[in-house]
Amino acid sequence: MRLAAYQPDIPQNTGSLIRLCAGLNIPLELIEPFGFIWDERKIRTSAMDYFDLAQITRHTSWDSFRNTCKNSRIILLSTKASEPFTQFKFHPDDILLLGRESAGVPEDVHNALPHRVKIPMSSQARSLNMAMAGAMILSEALRQTNGFPTS
Repeated sequence: MRLAAYQPDIPQNTGSLIRLCAGLNIPLELIEPFGFIWDERKIRTSAMDYFDLAQITRHTSWDSFRNTCKNSRIILLSTKASEPFTQFKFHPDDILLLGRESAGVPEDVHNALPHRVKIPMSSQARSLNMAMAGAMILSEALRQTNGFPTS
């Protein structure tokens, strides 16, 4: 199981994803370009002492990312999806893809991914914080696949 973020906009959310992935021993894939300047000192501050524990891979583009994950399903976390994440059957080698905080993923990326899940929520709400959404769905995926760390 891996978690991926498509062109994240907010460095604090990226720091939260780093802490999440480090704590659960899940690789984190970051797809550039970012919506912020990558300043490792600031990212380290946001990730606290988890930065060095995390398995972070930075990809220079969507195509670069796609070329490295040909053998895994990419599951898009999207408010536009029709299937609730609680009804989806996750596999241990899935990659959970989060979109940009400001805009999700472009339509061509959305349409290229056949597996899309959403978090059911109030019709009055637009979306959840990206890192929070990632944690919720990653937790369910790990529960289904018995992928939580044992220690």
